[in-house]
Amino acid sequence: MADHHDDSDYVHGHMDVHQQQHSYELFASLTKWVSLHLAVVLVFLVILTCTQMGWLTALIAAIVVAALGWFMLKKKPDAAH
Repeated sequence: MADHHDDSDYVHGHMDVHQQQHSYELFASLTKWVSLHLAVVLVFLVILTCTQMGWLTALIAAIVVAALGWFMLKKKPDAAH
């Protein structure tokens, strides 16, 4: 009874998994970029409200975090093997 397989059962290597791969890549990408946006907003708000440096310093710090984050998180080209 446990050996019964029909066409809907998963058989390793025989099913199209491109939709699942695309969904995972989308989820990972959204998580990455939303985390960067959250970090930028938090840096701006913390410097603005918890220090006496002013809004211009907070804005500059947020821009620096955004630029560094974008540089580190952007998609890199695949290495040719």
